[in-house]
Amino acid sequence: MLQTFVVGLGRAGAELHLPILLRARESGEHPRLFDPGPVIACDTSAPESAPAGVVVAGSIAEAAARLEPIRAVVHLCTPPTSRPTLLAELADHGFRKIIVEKPLATSITDLARLSELRQRRWLDLVVVAQWQSSALTQRLEDLVRGGQLGPLRRISVAQHKSRFRRSLASAGHPTAFDVELPHSVGVALRLAGRAELVDSGATDLVSEGRTRIGLGGAWLTLQHGGGVRTEITSSLTSPVRERRITLSFDGGEAVGHYPVSADDHHAQLSVRTPERVVNLSFPDDSLTAFLLHTYRRYQRQAPSTTSLVLQCEVVRLLAEAKARAGLTEPEPPLIPPARTAELPIHVG
Repeated sequence: MLQTFVVGLGRAGAELHLPILLRARESGEHPRLFDPGPVIACDTSAPESAPAGVVVAGSIAEAAARLEPIRAVVHLCTPPTSRPTLLAELADHGFRKIIVEKPLATSITDLARLSELRQRRWLDLVVVAQWQSSALTQRLEDLVRGGQLGPLRRISVAQHKSRFRRSLASAGHPTAFDVELPHSVGVALRLAGRAELVDSGATDLVSEGRTRIGLGGAWLTLQHGGGVRTEITSSLTSPVRERRITLSFDGGEAVGHYPVSADDHHAQLSVRTPERVVNLSFPDDSLTAFLLHTYRRYQRQAPSTTSLVLQCEVVRLLAEAKARAGLTEPEPPLIPPARTAELPIHVG
C-alpha cells in the first residue's frame, strides 16, 4: 500500500490534491491502494492546523522520518520555479515516486536540469496533466480518429479566469503562459500531433497601482505537421471563467467545455453538422481519475504507458512562445528535435 506526502499547501496542494486523496481514502473503494496511516504534508509557510487525517511536518527530512520513502508517493505542489532544488532534496531522502504539478518546467534550462536529475537519481516523475485523463478529451480524440466529421482543420481554445490575487501575491508562475496553457497545448499536441510555434503574445496585469509583466493574459498560434492550425488564448483578468475548446472539421464542428471548478465535475460537448446538433453532458472528474491511475501504476511498479515527450514538447513550445512575446531571452534547444523521443522521463 502506498503512503502519501504532499509538498506545498497552496491552492494545488491544499484545495485540489488533498481533498481528492482524502475522499478516495475514506470512500472504501480502494482498500489495498492507500496506506491507512495519516497523509503527511510539508509547507514552511502553512499554518499549524491541518485537515483531519493530515499531519504537517516541518521539513522534508522530518517527513522522511515519518514515512517509508520507497513506498511513498510525493505530490510536489510548489511553484514550478522551485522544482529542481526540491526534487534534489526529495531524492536525497530516498523519495522516488513523484507527481509534479504542471508545468514541468518554465524554461528549457530547468527542463534539462530535471532530465539530468531524473536519470541520475532514478526518479519516476509524473506530470499532473489531468486534461489528458479527461473524458471530454477522449471523446474529442474519438471524433478526430474516427473521421465521422472529416479531416480536422483547426483547434481553438479559450481559457479565461480572474487571477488577480494570486498573480499579485506570488511570482511562482512567472507568466500567463505558465498558468493555463500547459493543459491546452498538451491536448492540441495529442489531437493533432507535433507542432511548431507560429506567433505568440502576452499582456500585463495592472491592478491596485501594481503591474505584473506578462501575467494579464497570453495567446499563441501553432502549426501542426499534418496541416492543422491551433489558436489558444488565455485571459487571467476575465470576469467570466471559461475552458472552451472548438474543433473545426470539413464536415462539422465540435465545441467542448471542460469543468471550470471543483463545484461541478461535468463537461459538455456539442457536435454540430449541417444535418443536426447533438448536445451532451457527462461526469468528468479528470484530476481524480488521473491521480488514481497514477497511484495504481506506482503500486504495480509498471512502466509508464504515456511518454513525457508530450510534456517536454509543451515546455519547449511555451518557452519559445515566451521568448517571442518578449518575456524571456531565447534559449538553445534541449536536444535536436529528431532525438526528442529519447527523453528518459515519463508521465503516467
